Amino acid sequence: MTSTTDNAVVAVSRRIKAPAEDIFRILADPRRHPDLDGSGMLRGCVRDAAVSGVGDVFVMRMHYERYGDYEMNNHVVEFEPDRRIGWEPRPGRGHPDATEPGTAWGHRWIFDLRPDGAGATAVTEIFDGSRMPEDKRAEVDSGRAWWQTQMASTLERLAALCIAR
Repeated sequence: MTSTTDNAVVAVSRRIKAPAEDIFRILADPRRHPDLDGSGMLRGCVRDAAVSGVGDVFVMRMHYERYGDYEMNNHVVEFEPDRRIGWEPRPGRGHPDATEPGTAWGHRWIFDLRPDGAGATAVTEIFDGSRMPEDKRAEVDSGRAWWQTQMASTLERLAALCIAR
Protein backbone atom coordinates (compact mmCIF):
# COMPACT_ATOMS: atom_id res chain seq x y z
CA MET A 1 0.00 0.00 0.00
CA THR A 2 1.38 3.40 -0.95
CA SER A 3 0.05 6.91 -0.49
CA THR A 4 0.83 10.21 -2.18
CA THR A 5 -0.58 13.63 -1.49
CA ASP A 6 -0.35 17.31 -2.29
CA ASN A 7 -2.54 20.11 -0.99
CA ALA A 8 -5.51 19.11 -3.14
CA VAL A 9 -4.95 15.49 -4.14
CA VAL A 10 -4.93 12.36 -2.00
CA ALA A 11 -4.00 9.05 -3.63
CA VAL A 12 -3.66 5.55 -2.19
CA SER A 13 -2.46 2.52 -4.17
CA ARG A 14 -2.65 -1.21 -3.68
CA ARG A 15 -1.68 -4.24 -5.75
CA ILE A 16 -4.70 -6.49 -6.25
CA LYS A 17 -4.37 -10.07 -7.47
CA ALA A 18 -6.98 -9.80 -10.19
CA PRO A 19 -7.02 -8.72 -13.83
CA ALA A 20 -7.92 -5.09 -14.55
CA GLU A 21 -11.12 -6.07 -16.38
CA ASP A 22 -12.50 -7.83 -13.28
CA ILE A 23 -11.71 -4.85 -11.08
CA PHE A 24 -13.09 -2.35 -13.59
CA ARG A 25 -16.34 -4.30 -13.86
CA ILE A 26 -16.88 -3.81 -10.10
CA LEU A 27 -15.95 -0.12 -10.20
CA ALA A 28 -18.27 0.57 -13.15
CA ASP A 29 -21.24 -1.01 -11.33
CA PRO A 30 -22.69 1.41 -8.75
CA ARG A 31 -24.64 -1.46 -7.17
CA ARG A 32 -21.25 -2.78 -5.95
CA HIS A 33 -20.01 0.51 -4.48
CA PRO A 34 -21.50 -0.03 -0.98
CA ASP A 35 -19.60 -3.34 -0.86
CA LEU A 36 -16.27 -1.60 -1.40
CA ASP A 37 -16.92 1.70 0.39
CA GLY A 38 -14.35 2.19 3.14
CA SER A 39 -16.14 5.21 4.62
CA GLY A 40 -19.38 3.41 5.49
CA MET A 41 -21.42 6.28 4.01
CA LEU A 42 -22.85 4.56 0.91
CA ARG A 43 -26.27 2.96 1.28
CA GLY A 44 -27.07 1.91 -2.29
CA CYS A 45 -27.68 3.15 -5.79
CA VAL A 46 -30.92 4.60 -7.03
CA ARG A 47 -30.84 2.91 -10.47
CA ASP A 48 -29.55 -0.55 -11.40
CA ALA A 49 -27.35 0.32 -14.36
CA ALA A 50 -23.63 0.01 -14.91
CA VAL A 51 -21.66 3.04 -16.03
CA SER A 52 -21.00 2.88 -19.77
CA GLY A 53 -19.13 6.10 -20.53
CA VAL A 54 -18.41 9.76 -19.95
CA GLY A 55 -21.62 11.70 -19.45
CA ASP A 56 -23.42 8.99 -17.48
CA VAL A 57 -24.81 10.00 -14.10
CA PHE A 58 -25.30 7.51 -11.29
CA VAL A 59 -27.10 8.46 -8.09
CA MET A 60 -26.00 7.01 -4.74
CA ARG A 61 -27.96 6.97 -1.50
CA MET A 62 -25.72 8.16 1.32
CA HIS A 63 -25.71 8.70 5.05
CA TYR A 64 -23.50 11.10 6.98
CA GLU A 65 -24.21 11.85 10.61
CA ARG A 66 -24.05 15.61 10.03
CA TYR A 67 -26.54 15.52 7.10
CA GLY A 68 -28.56 12.37 7.71
CA ASP A 69 -29.78 10.52 4.60
CA TYR A 70 -29.27 12.16 1.22
CA GLU A 71 -28.27 11.45 -2.38
CA MET A 72 -25.22 12.34 -4.46
CA ASN A 73 -25.42 12.70 -8.26
CA ASN A 74 -22.15 11.37 -9.68
CA HIS A 75 -21.28 12.70 -13.15
CA VAL A 76 -18.86 10.40 -14.99
CA VAL A 77 -15.99 12.51 -16.36
CA GLU A 78 -13.39 9.82 -17.10
CA PHE A 79 -14.01 6.39 -18.59
CA GLU A 80 -11.35 4.19 -20.15
CA PRO A 81 -12.47 0.55 -19.94
CA ASP A 82 -10.20 -1.61 -17.78
CA ARG A 83 -7.95 1.42 -17.16
CA ARG A 84 -9.59 4.45 -15.51
CA ILE A 85 -12.95 5.65 -14.22
CA GLY A 86 -13.77 8.93 -12.49
CA TRP A 87 -16.76 10.98 -11.44
CA GLU A 88 -17.62 14.40 -10.02
CA PRO A 89 -20.12 14.19 -7.16
CA ARG A 90 -22.81 16.85 -6.88
CA PRO A 91 -25.31 17.23 -4.03
CA GLY A 92 -28.62 15.54 -4.71
CA ARG A 93 -31.97 15.10 -3.04
CA GLY A 94 -31.87 15.61 0.71
CA HIS A 95 -28.36 17.13 0.79
CA PRO A 96 -28.25 20.59 2.40
CA ASP A 97 -26.28 21.98 -0.57
CA ALA A 98 -28.79 20.65 -3.13
CA THR A 99 -30.73 23.92 -3.07
CA GLU A 100 -28.58 25.19 -5.95
CA PRO A 101 -29.20 22.85 -8.92
CA GLY A 102 -26.04 21.65 -10.60
CA THR A 103 -23.78 22.78 -7.76
CA ALA A 104 -20.40 21.13 -8.01
CA TRP A 105 -17.67 21.32 -5.40
CA GLY A 106 -14.99 20.71 -8.00
CA HIS A 107 -13.66 17.39 -6.72
CA ARG A 108 -13.36 14.02 -8.44
CA TRP A 109 -13.10 10.42 -7.34
CA ILE A 110 -10.89 8.44 -9.72
CA PHE A 111 -9.72 4.85 -9.89
CA ASP A 112 -6.63 4.24 -12.01
CA LEU A 113 -5.72 0.64 -12.96
CA ARG A 114 -2.31 -0.49 -14.25
CA PRO A 115 -1.24 -4.08 -15.04
CA ASP A 116 1.23 -5.32 -12.40
CA GLY A 117 2.40 -8.79 -13.35
CA ALA A 118 0.47 -11.90 -14.29
CA GLY A 119 -3.15 -11.60 -13.19
CA ALA A 120 -2.51 -8.58 -10.95
CA THR A 121 -3.30 -4.88 -11.12
CA ALA A 122 -1.99 -1.81 -9.32
CA VAL A 123 -5.10 0.16 -8.34
CA THR A 124 -4.85 3.78 -7.26
CA GLU A 125 -7.82 5.54 -5.71
CA ILE A 126 -7.54 9.29 -6.13
CA PHE A 127 -9.44 12.12 -4.48
CA ASP A 128 -8.67 15.08 -6.74
CA GLY A 129 -9.67 18.38 -5.17
CA SER A 130 -7.51 20.53 -7.44
CA ARG A 131 -10.62 22.22 -8.88
CA MET A 132 -12.04 23.03 -5.43
CA PRO A 133 -12.02 26.53 -3.93
CA GLU A 134 -8.93 27.17 -1.79
CA ASP A 135 -10.83 27.03 1.54
CA LYS A 136 -12.20 23.59 0.66
CA ARG A 137 -8.72 22.40 -0.34
CA ALA A 138 -7.52 23.33 3.14
CA GLU A 139 -10.23 21.10 4.64
CA VAL A 140 -8.99 18.19 2.52
CA ASP A 141 -5.42 18.86 3.60
CA SER A 142 -6.35 19.01 7.30
CA GLY A 143 -8.23 15.69 7.06
CA ARG A 144 -5.53 13.92 5.05
CA ALA A 145 -4.97 11.03 7.49
CA TRP A 146 -8.73 10.32 7.60
CA TRP A 147 -8.93 10.32 3.78
CA GLN A 148 -5.97 7.97 3.46
CA THR A 149 -7.42 5.54 6.02
CA GLN A 150 -10.83 5.43 4.30
CA MET A 151 -9.26 5.00 0.87
CA ALA A 152 -6.95 2.21 2.09
CA SER A 153 -10.02 0.47 3.52
CA THR A 154 -11.84 0.83 0.18
CA LEU A 155 -8.94 -0.78 -1.69
CA GLU A 156 -8.77 -3.58 0.89
CA ARG A 157 -12.47 -4.25 0.42
CA LEU A 158 -12.08 -4.11 -3.37
CA ALA A 159 -9.29 -6.69 -3.17
CA ALA A 160 -11.49 -8.95 -1.03
CA LEU A 161 -14.35 -8.67 -3.55
CA CYS A 162 -11.99 -9.72 -6.34
CA ILE A 163 -10.78 -12.74 -4.39
CA ALA A 164 -14.35 -13.75 -3.52
CA ARG A 165 -15.57 -13.69 -7.13
